[in-house]
Formats: sequence, C-alpha cells, structure tokens
Amino acid sequence: MTRVLPGAARIGVLGGGQLGQMLCVEAARLGYRTAVLDPSPDAPAARVAGLHVRAAVDDPEAAAQLAQACDVVTLEWELIAERVLERVEEVRPLHPGSRVLRVIQDRWVQREFLARHGFPQARHGLAGRVEDLPAPCLVKRRRAGYDGKGQARWDGPASAAAVAPLLEAPCLWEELVPFARELSVILARGADGAMAAFPIAENVHRRGILHTTRAPAAVSDRVRQAAEDLGRAVAEALDHVGVLAVELFLLADGSLLVNEIAPRVHNSGHFTWGACRTSQFEQHIRAVCGLPLGDGGPLSPAVMVNLPGDLWASGEPRWEAALRLPGARLHLYGKSQASPGRKMGHVLLLGQDTDALLRQAEDLLEALPCSRS
Repeated sequence: MTRVLPGAARIGVLGGGQLGQMLCVEAARLGYRTAVLDPSPDAPAARVAGLHVRAAVDDPEAAAQLAQACDVVTLEWELIAERVLERVEEVRPLHPGSRVLRVIQDRWVQREFLARHGFPQARHGLAGRVEDLPAPCLVKRRRAGYDGKGQARWDGPASAAAVAPLLEAPCLWEELVPFARELSVILARGADGAMAAFPIAENVHRRGILHTTRAPAAVSDRVRQAAEDLGRAVAEALDHVGVLAVELFLLADGSLLVNEIAPRVHNSGHFTWGACRTSQFEQHIRAVCGLPLGDGGPLSPAVMVNLPGDLWASGEPRWEAALRLPGARLHLYGKSQASPGRKMGHVLLLGQDTDALLRQAEDLLEALPCSRS
C-alpha cells in the first residue's frame, strides 16, 4: 500500500453526514485536504470539506469525479451500491474496498461469513413466509436497514401487520437473544495487518437507536479481553483496512455473540474523540492513508449520549444546560432539519465514575428541551 502523506494530498469521503464531517475535521488537523460526495447543499461534512461534489452517492460517475480529485477514498457508511464502489476502485484506492463491503451489505452474507469462520452468533435463517417463522424472533431486511429500520419483531400471527411488508423483499430471521449487555469493539487495522483497539464500550439502545455509550464497559477483564480478541479476529478474517466496529451481545453466562459488523467509524466510538489518546476518526485517516496507527488507550472514562431530533420538538434546546457541565463536550452536526429519532449531535461526558455520568446524561436530556411559552 502506497502511503498518502499529509500536505497536498486529498482524502475523498463517500457520504456527507456527521461521520464524514468528523473524518474531515480530523483529516484537516493532520494536514490533509478533503472532498465529500453528497447531494445535499448543507450536508454536515460539506461544511468542513474543501471540495463538495454535489450528487447522489449512488451515482457512479459522480463518485469517479470525486475519486479523480483525490489520492485515496473512504466512506462514512456501508450501504453504497457495488457499482459505485467498483467505479471508484477503477480510479483510486478505496478503503474499505468493495470486497469487504460485499460481505457487510447483505445481512445474510454477513451471517454466512461469521459461520464460515466459526464466530459465535445467534441462530438465524432465511425468512420467506410468515408461517415459517419461529416465534419469537426478529425479522430483518437483508439489505438497507439501519438504526432499527427495516426490521420488526415476530411473536406470532398478531405481528403479521408489521412483518408481512418486510417480507416483500429478501429477509432473514434472527433469534431473540436474552443478552445481559450490549458491547462494541472499536478497532483500527492497517493494510500491513497492524491493529489498535479502543476500550470496550457498553451500549444502550432505545427504539433501535443508540442512546448511550459507556467506556470502559462495566464488565470483567476476562470479558474485555475476549471481546477485543473476537473483534481482532473478525478484522483479520475480513482483511479490513480502516476502523471497524463489531457489535456484541454479552450473555448471562459470560459468553459473547456477534450481532453486527460495521466497516467504518461508528456512533458507539464517538467517546474516543476526547476520551482516548487517538480518536476513531484520526485512526481511520491513519489507516486508509497507510500511516502508523496511534495509541487508542484511554485518557478518561466517558459516557456519550446521543441528541435525537425529538429534543427540538418545542424549539432550539437549551444548550447552556450542557455547556455548564464540567467535563462535558457538546458536538452538534449542523443538520438543518430535526425529526424524531434523527441524530442531531451528541454530548461527551468525562469523569471517573461512569455510573454517575450515566445519571448526569439522563438529567441533561431532561433539562435540554425548550418549554413552550
């Protein structure tokens, strides 16, 4: 892999959301120029990138135009058409590449990959007719689902109204796992095989969307090591380049199951930007440019809480509630429209007691909404 050194080099990002925005900020700090591909004139990443190719992310020729202006290309999310990825690869190096994305984009192919390599996972199968589904289970679209979208719980015939529309496209079912905790392993892997992991994170979801992340997770050293080892093995099996997130279920008996893989910087890794020696965003830039990886070790325990669009229901939230908190870092993505469930920003809370930080996060969410006059 040829190193892409800071200076005149430009990094392209497919997608202009908040993940692309944070990648561009860290790339600029390292001395890189950046370019993004996104159709929106006010895309979060377009606010900070030097070049904005304003076109759909599924437009192969627009993606090729972006690639032509760059030295290396990466992405902020994995659901990009294969023809686009292959077109970019004709022009410039792409990390992660189409080979990795083919495994990740289709949930069934991802499950088959995990099975082939012997990674632990929940029982699952292809979903055809509602009559053939085990109850209870989760039914998921094989493609295009994220943040709880494209899936529904099946408990029997009473669930048909929610599940039947999903089955109009290829789906799979997954066993409902009685997990004790949800964990994520965030790590980076370079083209040379070098890896650097961040502290294991513990996540809480609401309505299928990440609510809070605690780092380090409140688990034993044995579980932490087993989780990191599993994440490293997945990255190695994929031959991945860049940051990788491996979401895990921790069961009551201490065993781990792989839930999902994300081949990119991840919402549950936002705590690294402020709580670790190297953020996931800088680490990703280092990896895709062929630079040595940084130290992902912790600077402080942390809690990250997402700011959903629901907080804007009565007007602009009271940001002074966050800004007055010692050790709090407010990140707003600059999105022009707020809607329920849409990720508008996050707050990072630093301190030694993560239980206290979690309580502080909940208190903050109560204090932020603006009261109607």
